[in-house]
Amino acid sequence: MQELRLIRAAVAAFVFIAFIAAPIPSPAQVVVGVGVTIAPPPIPVYAQPPCYASNYLWEPGYWAWGPGGYYWVPGTWVAAPAVGLLWTPGYWGWGSNAYYWHRGYWGRTVGFYGGINYGFGYFGSGYAGGRWYGNAFRYNVAVTNVNRTVVHNTYVDKTVIRNTSSHTSYNGGHGGIQAQPAQAEKAAQRNQHPPTTEQTTHEQTAAQDRNHLATVNHGHPPTTAVQHPYNAQNMPPHYTPVTNADRQAAQSHVAAPPHNAAPQQPKAPQQNKPPQ
Repeated sequence: MQELRLIRAAVAAFVFIAFIAAPIPSPAQVVVGVGVTIAPPPIPVYAQPPCYASNYLWEPGYWAWGPGGYYWVPGTWVAAPAVGLLWTPGYWGWGSNAYYWHRGYWGRTVGFYGGINYGFGYFGSGYAGGRWYGNAFRYNVAVTNVNRTVVHNTYVDKTVIRNTSSHTSYNGGHGGIQAQPAQAEKAAQRNQHPPTTEQTTHEQTAAQDRNHLATVNHGHPPTTAVQHPYNAQNMPPHYTPVTNADRQAAQSHVAAPPHNAAPQQPKAPQQNKPPQ
């Protein structure tokens, strides 16, 4: 009996030591959708439309993947789901022999977005386009276009401007940005808030327009930024549906998803309400 107790104690001790010694996985930016065997096009150079109301934040344009292949999602002004939240853009990252989309999210601080230079304050790390002061968002007009006749919470800080000629739109792989997340950026991932309904509708609407496909516009989308997000009442100009031929051509570049990929449809986003 005594020997049995000793064996049980030894097993319990081993399990406890193995448990505390096991590495605790850090939260990661959610990987969404399929892998793609070709890299996305460069980020196009474009002008930012002016912010038209207080407490709206800029979501920079990006290349997404849909049934017709890579398509451009125009940059736009969106309402944060709550006061104090900032937007971390998504990014394409190389892994498991393909490029995978790391979904953007809302949080109290800006996390890692692949080192991609999206412009307008998103120069590769952090966000220099403005900051929250209490319940009001103040815009740094040195890098942000604001209609100052209706938006009065502004300041000027030119020291944050980073002049770079890089328009690469993906991290890792051949020719990609070789950036790694800092500890603060990893910490920002722990309390993610998903994209709002307004944002997902904007992205899904852009996916339906053939003019936004990279195979059609050759990396130069006709609409690069819009002041108001796309929706059923605000469709892309000269809207043309994606064709079956577009879908068939895109399938040749689809890879199997990695073992840790999220489902094609992420969890339902929060209902969008402009911050007060």
